[in-house]
Amino acid sequence: MPLSENQKRQLRKLGHNLKPVVMIGSNGLTEAVHAEITLALEHHELIKVRLNAGDKDVRNQMITDITKQNKAELVQRIGHIAVIFRRNSEKPKISF
Repeated sequence: MPLSENQKRQLRKLGHNLKPVVMIGSNGLTEAVHAEITLALEHHELIKVRLNAGDKDVRNQMITDITKQNKAELVQRIGHIAVIFRRNSEKPKISF
């Protein structure tokens, strides 16, 4: 389900004070990193991910891979930081 602009705006406000919970380094997107992102999304719904590897195109591809594999939405991307959202269907924490 794509997010509306109002929903993205609300999520950007909520994500502003968050610290990155997952950091991706020079090894890129490994299975362990994907598993950690999945767990973080299930627990928090809204997470920040720091992408320290590669140039802008590589980071964009990593973000695309993360959102596709986790069926999540990209809320915001600034530099090396991406804010990603996926609603927890069993126990939603963020309401619109």
